[in-house]
Amino acid sequence: MVERFKTPQEEFWAGEFGADYIDRNNSSHLLASKLSFFSAALKQAGPVTSCLEFGANIGMNLKALQLLYPDIHLQAVEINHDAATQVKSLIGESNVFEGSIFDYPVAGKADLALIKGVLIHINPDGLDSVYEKLYQASNRLILISEYYNPTPVAIPYRGHADRLFKRDFAGEMLDKYPDLKLVDYGFCYQRDPAFPGDDGTWFLLQKA
Repeated sequence: MVERFKTPQEEFWAGEFGADYIDRNNSSHLLASKLSFFSAALKQAGPVTSCLEFGANIGMNLKALQLLYPDIHLQAVEINHDAATQVKSLIGESNVFEGSIFDYPVAGKADLALIKGVLIHINPDGLDSVYEKLYQASNRLILISEYYNPTPVAIPYRGHADRLFKRDFAGEMLDKYPDLKLVDYGFCYQRDPAFPGDDGTWFLLQKA
């Protein structure tokens, strides 16, 4: 049975392009950069006992978190079947929801709700729904790492239109949920000589 998605962006990532993305994002050098990223982004977080990642791909972020927090309980949401298969082998099938973020039923809370390089690919009409899932899934912390722009803008992504959107995602969540506060933020530069990033800006938010 062919799964039907609500937006063309979901179809895009569930299909061949999403599968090809796997090969571009699986290396020991990338894992090292992610270790550096989370060490900085979670410096003010205190102990992190559990994490739910929205849009986990093959679990490279989760691998880094496992190294930083050996006892952490990990869960994931992933739309692409090939990627979901790999992340299931990493953290266990019961801990992975394979499907769209929009369809994910938030059933419990994790210490950290994580989304990294995913909100930029969400149809803007659906952002409020994703914000709500991030908020509801978090017991304490929300980490957002995306391309930042002070005002919403769409830019071409690898030759495709309407597949990448930049805006102030964290600011919108701070406005939407008054009990959230900004704990820390930073930038990952692609020309970092030791641990290059993706030019993304990260924001660590905490529930009051």
